[in-house]
Amino acid sequence: MTTNRTSRMHSPHRQMTIDAFSRDVFGHLPRQDQRRWAETYLRGLIGTPGKKSVRRMAAAVSGGPTASQSLHQFVSASPWPWDPSRRALADWARQRAAVRAWSLVPVVAPKRGEHSVGVHRRFDPAAGRVINCQAGIGLLLSGCCGDVPVDWRLHLPDVWCRDQQLRRRARIPDSGDARPLWALGMELVDTQMCRHEGPPPPVVADARELLDTASLVNGLSNRGLKFIVTVSGTLVVRGGPHLGSQWRAGTNSLAARLCVVDRRLQRGAPSLVTTARDRHRHTAVMWTLSGPVHLPHGQQTMRLLAKWHPMHPSPARVWLTNIADIDALQALARTQAGVGAAMQTLRERFGLLDFEGRSFPGWHHHMTLVSAAYGWHLLSGSAPDRHVPTDDFTPPLGELQPAGS
Repeated sequence: MTTNRTSRMHSPHRQMTIDAFSRDVFGHLPRQDQRRWAETYLRGLIGTPGKKSVRRMAAAVSGGPTASQSLHQFVSASPWPWDPSRRALADWARQRAAVRAWSLVPVVAPKRGEHSVGVHRRFDPAAGRVINCQAGIGLLLSGCCGDVPVDWRLHLPDVWCRDQQLRRRARIPDSGDARPLWALGMELVDTQMCRHEGPPPPVVADARELLDTASLVNGLSNRGLKFIVTVSGTLVVRGGPHLGSQWRAGTNSLAARLCVVDRRLQRGAPSLVTTARDRHRHTAVMWTLSGPVHLPHGQQTMRLLAKWHPMHPSPARVWLTNIADIDALQALARTQAGVGAAMQTLRERFGLLDFEGRSFPGWHHHMTLVSAAYGWHLLSGSAPDRHVPTDDFTPPLGELQPAGS
């Protein structure tokens, strides 16, 4: 299977130059100079080593004395719409790689000062402390050849929405309002549902970073979507009748504890828990899938997927899902590792966090161009070192069984 996939990725019809790609994604721009600077910015993101500041990119890809000013004008001040480019990028990516999942990923950009749009103080899990930053969320198309970001939302705290002077200075549109990251994630999902033909793929997310597990899974369930969501082991869930006399049906429990109960029941009642070894031979990870569970005040039937190291008494990671196929779940859970690698590459090599402007449109322009640069790098056939997931299993959507089965 790996050989076939590699041949698909390197087939001649998949080779594409950066100028042809730029015409595909940014050809909607009305002016020739805008289209030219879009391509220049892409080349800067791809070819400039180190920090992707406008000045450094201009020096790397253009010898003109006013290139830096023109690039800054194009990204921060020019009023071009970003949605058509994002739609074109998503269509371009879907034509080149089968999409396994829609992955929701928060992004935190540390900032100095108080002038960047949406900047505020918040706790950053990666830093382990409260920092001054911008926060947003992206949707990536996760598939057989990697993970391509295709859409973004910026979190706007209340102060940025209430203060009319701040709104005008940052050119925040009337539609910009204060919503939590999980709600912005659902807006991204809704946008993709409107643009997607056929049954949508499952959604993969980390509810620990989006802060509201119930709202997130209820939103996904109400849209009829399949999902796998990382949750804290301290999440309270309500067990179903599958645990028999050792666990009274309807009792609330911590997710990690309920996974432990299921695991211990494996010997005496193997039908009550599904167990699978990791498909990678060099690991000794075990996966368990619980029987039906519910959130305390919810009716949706879900299950808990747990990943175990055999010598540890508690799960290394827990997911909440409405899918009952453990093979499909393993593949979807491993998607998060690929997304993490993609986000690291976006930060380190494509300037994801390097935008120096202060406006709302400028942030969206930069994120669109970064996404396009990474998408071309990954799928154009021109990058020998692009990330390719090691797991070949891509479950057909029709084979995913509901969690209550």
